Amino acid sequence: MNDPSRKLPSLSVVIPLYQEADNVAPLLARVHEGLAGYVGPWELICVDDGSRDGTGARLQDTAQSHGSHVRVIRLGRNFGQTAAMQAGFDAARGELIASLDGDLQNDPADIPRLVAELLERDLDLLQGWRRDRQDALVLRKIPSRIANRLIARVTGVRLHDYGCSLKVYRAAVLKRIALFGEMHRFIPVWVAGVTAPERIGETEVAHQARRFGTSKYGISRTFRVLIDLLSAFFFLRFGSRPGHFFGSIGILFGVVGSVLMADMLWVKFGLGQHIGTRPMLFVAILFLVMSIQFLTTGVLAELMTRTFYASGEHTHHRIRWQSDPAHADWRHSA
Repeated sequence: MNDPSRKLPSLSVVIPLYQEADNVAPLLARVHEGLAGYVGPWELICVDDGSRDGTGARLQDTAQSHGSHVRVIRLGRNFGQTAAMQAGFDAARGELIASLDGDLQNDPADIPRLVAELLERDLDLLQGWRRDRQDALVLRKIPSRIANRLIARVTGVRLHDYGCSLKVYRAAVLKRIALFGEMHRFIPVWVAGVTAPERIGETEVAHQARRFGTSKYGISRTFRVLIDLLSAFFFLRFGSRPGHFFGSIGILFGVVGSVLMADMLWVKFGLGQHIGTRPMLFVAILFLVMSIQFLTTGVLAELMTRTFYASGEHTHHRIRWQSDPAHADWRHSA
């Protein structure tokens, strides 16, 4: 039986929202307009990240008018965009997963094109690139450009726009990573940890100025990105072997401390000089103590890492309410 709806893989569209009540109705309408011609089953998962302006209730009401393929997840409080995206990814049932922001600055009409390009180029992740970004120059665009270049240089994953939420992933790859903290900006970096970097691509997407609501980001985000970048670098390189990171520093300090202490011993016993008041002696002792501390920290980190991986999957968010997946259906285009 030749079913035309099976020409494309099943698709889950995940949208996190926070304080976006005015955007709910036009957002859901735009998604349905953009995916009206998608030749395949699809679902829409909207995650309310503990909004206090009625976003969650409006999502539930609006979802009913569109059908059971629109699923709503409401988190118990504001856990942050990363947790909201993770909740949506966990609930997604599609072979492909698309994500975008709920502020209507991303155009859902780009999703079918991104899906087709991801399949044609045989990628695991296709990242959107807002070349003509419609945001404030000083507060948004310049800090973003600096952060993008810094992330690319440190991680080795060369992309122009890490901050664009419009992405399409293969679910089998995306579900192998877990997002914590504010690591949604580094999803391509985490994906590069489970697949080849050449299977990560980017393409230009449309970007529009915000019409309703206010931006949740400011210049302070730049400093958080720097801190998150250090964490991403550590977990990407040493996430499964932290003992190598701390152990290398411990060995280095141990070598330096041993050389300094050997010099002090030569001065004491070879030259017969008094070393009790020499600063170099205390520096050598300090390096040796730090060496022991780093080595023991590495051993403890290895034990914690092995315990973590052996304990199964963990999330730091809590779902307060969500649509019943048992009664959810796919949306099929006419």
